[in-house]
Amino acid sequence: MVTDELARRACTDRGLKVPEEVSPASVLAVAETDVADLGSIVAAALAHSPAARALLAALEAEQTVPETAVRDYYDRNQDRFLTPAALRRGVTPFDGTAPEDLLPYDEVREGIARELRRAAGRQAFFGWLDQARGGVTYSHGHEHPGDPSHPDHEHRH
Repeated sequence: MVTDELARRACTDRGLKVPEEVSPASVLAVAETDVADLGSIVAAALAHSPAARALLAALEAEQTVPETAVRDYYDRNQDRFLTPAALRRGVTPFDGTAPEDLLPYDEVREGIARELRRAAGRQAFFGWLDQARGGVTYSHGHEHPGDPSHPDHEHRH
């Protein structure tokens, strides 16, 4: 609830349209891999808060990924860009690859840039949330759930 309120305020401050409340039936499901990447508190906030999702989307859209970073990612992660034929032959980037073993950079460039922009947006969201929560004072006994600085943040009332 705190993250939702903070996100609503941030949306208002940024001139973003604050989305309407959602009914419990329309709560967004968050994939398990995203929960692992985001952490349970942020994943729960994104699942239940349209304002948090709007803010995250805005932060992602603001990110600029330099071409050098995209190319560097492609070069350092060749295992992700092996062609199906190369995979069937058992080619690994550790044993050396031929140019025809890799999907061409131009074909995967946009997907890489999108992935890096998404990661940078999440990082910006985490930074925003840490800073926004810094000014929140909880009533004694209500520091949790949701406050990772509290030793019992997973406790449920």
